[in-house]
Amino acid sequence: MPSSQPSIPSPPPRKGRGTTWALEHRFTRRSHEVEDDGWGGLDQQVSEQRDAPATEVIEERVKSILTANQSVDISFDLSINPYRGCEHGCIYCFARPTHSYLNLSPGLDFETRIVAKVNAAERLREALRKPGYVPRPLNVGSATDAYQPIERRLRITRGVLEVLCEARHPFSIITKSAGIERDLDLLAPMAAARGCAAYISVTTLDPALARVMEPRAAAPARRLKAIEALARAGVPVGVSVSPLIPFLNEPELERIVAAAADAGAGSAFGIVVRLPWEVSPLFQQWLEQHFPDRAARVMARIRDLRGGKANDPRFGTRMTGEGVWAQLVAQRLQKARRRHGLDREREPMDFGAFRPPAAADGAGPPQASLF
Repeated sequence: MPSSQPSIPSPPPRKGRGTTWALEHRFTRRSHEVEDDGWGGLDQQVSEQRDAPATEVIEERVKSILTANQSVDISFDLSINPYRGCEHGCIYCFARPTHSYLNLSPGLDFETRIVAKVNAAERLREALRKPGYVPRPLNVGSATDAYQPIERRLRITRGVLEVLCEARHPFSIITKSAGIERDLDLLAPMAAARGCAAYISVTTLDPALARVMEPRAAAPARRLKAIEALARAGVPVGVSVSPLIPFLNEPELERIVAAAADAGAGSAFGIVVRLPWEVSPLFQQWLEQHFPDRAARVMARIRDLRGGKANDPRFGTRMTGEGVWAQLVAQRLQKARRRHGLDREREPMDFGAFRPPAAADGAGPPQASLF
């Protein structure tokens, strides 16, 4: 993997972007070193990086849309991600390294070059119509935010939900966007039939911290209003206090749970920050830019949680960390959940109502096999 430090002076933060570093991905075979040749100083190159680029949407027609989960740490078996990459620009996002498989940077490209799976609803319809398909716990938006800003125009998530609702296929959604309110006309009837649940990520109540940590996501107060809207519509809604970052948003844990409970949340969970692959150097650079006074302290605690490393990918510990601090945070979360009545289990869902959706041409459900 390329060096974990940028080879040119670190460009200053840019409003609306989580990072301005186009970090080379781990599969890159060539590395680049920048040298001032007299034709334009390094300061000019830094300025050019800061001023570019705007969000670019890359349309993709995928072969499949359902992804099977192999992790024992996650409660769902299948996932649907309508996009690759995410405009929200959350610096800590564990999904950033997935852009490496596209030969794109997990840094700036991840939040500015968004792949839109334009035929997602079509592929989902085909998958649910296959003979022998059995519905299982399914989550929408596990590795991208299904309601990131471009969804307002493209409506790919909306199309996916329409197919799931037609098939009466239970699902959950996790998002940090108030855009989910647009689809209450679909979510509320499904919730009434025990067919859906929503989870809103609230990482901080401090709008200043949110602006630099997740620059294009909804403001904290707006996310709490989304929880209110979902609860009022009868949609089971929980809060995800994730990721918990030592000495940054971790001190707010109890206050976030309390605010979510006041807004109508019925459950809560939290995951300790993960820094896989390229996320580690990106996050460390961001810490030095925004919180130089505590950057070393934050990383020391993270390494303490991960057996001395910046990341521990092992199933069973990667979501919680290990050691005394991890145990204390888990206890604090459990006590806060119990204090505010958010310690209930996940909402049970009715998988018996599933029926294959109609074909794209309007034909009815597929004929059952005789064998």
